Amino acid sequence: MLDIFITFLVSILLSYSLILVFSKLFKKLDIVDNPKKYNKKRKPIPYSMGVIFFLVFFLVSYFFVEHNYKLYLLWFFGFVVTFISFIDDRLDVSAKIRLLIQILIWAVIWITSIKIGYISNIFGWIIDLQTYNFEFLNQTIYIIPLIFTIIWYVFIFNAINWTDWIQGNTSWLSIISFFILFLLGYILFGRDDNNELLKNSVFIMKLSIILVWILIPFWYFDVREKILMWDTGTMFLWFMLASLAIISGWKIATVLVVFGIYTVDTIYVILRRIYNKKSPMNWDFTHLHHRLLDLWLKRKQVLSLIFSLSFFFWITALFLDRTWKIIVFVIIIFVVIFINELIRLVMKKWKK
Repeated sequence: MLDIFITFLVSILLSYSLILVFSKLFKKLDIVDNPKKYNKKRKPIPYSMGVIFFLVFFLVSYFFVEHNYKLYLLWFFGFVVTFISFIDDRLDVSAKIRLLIQILIWAVIWITSIKIGYISNIFGWIIDLQTYNFEFLNQTIYIIPLIFTIIWYVFIFNAINWTDWIQGNTSWLSIISFFILFLLGYILFGRDDNNELLKNSVFIMKLSIILVWILIPFWYFDVREKILMWDTGTMFLWFMLASLAIISGWKIATVLVVFGIYTVDTIYVILRRIYNKKSPMNWDFTHLHHRLLDLWLKRKQVLSLIFSLSFFFWITALFLDRTWKIIVFVIIIFVVIFINELIRLVMKKWKK
């Protein structure tokens, strides 16, 4: 209990302090956004502030989490994605190049052991994906798990990255997502009797709760439109979320339900872009929060609506069985598509 309190205190104080320091530093270095580009009426504010996530995570986990190869991998690749994203925020690299970089990183991550080896279907059967393989540099490469892992990382990145248009959205959804993973780790800890599984549950709980503490001060400044995380932050957050979901025992379905609204919204937007003969990677204003803002709802009203809907789905991720999770996910699909299509039709008639 004392260890959790100290972790809480150190994480929050360090996160809050670095936010103040980096805000002043980035303003002096002119690392600020251009609000006019996004039709926003406010003063320029520091962006790429998500660099704080990795710095605090590394420092706190170094002293309060048992060191193992999984932690070393998270440190290394966490640094890689944060560094690349920080550079990308400066240079504005094209979507195709970013996708290629993502695929290469995730392929390396898979080879180094953070991978999806099996999936369970709706009937509870386990499907082993490690069938087709080939040898490369004395390493056995399983083709299907490699593809699944790359798709998982790329999908989660875009689902989270596209939530960042409305400030306070990504940081709050991430707080809840990591908290749900913490609770899942706690549930697994109570069920497991294997020593290695117990250690893994503790590992998941500690890392998840550290990320929650780090994000709380950030959300406070984020929702008040004082700072921006940009890709530097979203890339690190989705990397940690996607990785911890795999490390925790492939709780992929649970993460999809937790992030249900934007899971469905991402698929919906991609399909509509393809239907309209546009690149699915191109950025536009067709996501759920964009459409809600088109109805002249205020930012806080949109956030309240998204958080209220998401809260229901977060509860189901913890307390409902597999069958009910499927039912809930179907409900999410209908809710998101219905809202999007309804707003689209209303706006179409209004323009006429």
